[in-house]
Amino acid sequence: MGCFPAIIMFTCLCTFLLSVVTGNEPSPYEALQSYDFPVGLLPQGATGYRLNRSTGEFTAYHNGTCSFTLDNSYQVNYKEEIKGVISKGRLRRLTGVSVKVLMVWLNIVEVDRKDDDLKFSVGFTSASFPVRNFDQCPRCRCGLLCGEHDHSAFSM
Repeated sequence: MGCFPAIIMFTCLCTFLLSVVTGNEPSPYEALQSYDFPVGLLPQGATGYRLNRSTGEFTAYHNGTCSFTLDNSYQVNYKEEIKGVISKGRLRRLTGVSVKVLMVWLNIVEVDRKDDDLKFSVGFTSASFPVRNFDQCPRCRCGLLCGEHDHSAFSM
């Protein structure tokens, strides 16, 4: 009877380690979807994340910095670590993602989903795009249409 608690603890530890090793934890993309965001908010190559479910604070990890151009006009840059606070349909206090607007790099600080639109804020201004534009993950260096010459798939 004295070994029973140790056996229970050992079983729980093995179950936890097995879930970590076998990848039962949702991917960063699946985690985004659970908060009503499309997978295309993160580029391909996200390697993991940390999430405090009670506060919404998160850190997403990418295998290096990632830059690409969308619609021949929006140059986007992701750092290796992207941080912020996530809740259903809202990302705030975002760091690690920037966009080049008129020769100036601006940090995207908030993303809000309203129905079928995503509103991206850089603090003093914002722009909205259809959610469908983010159904697929962009790739570093070439964005959404790698190997294609027409870069007009990203529409307002």
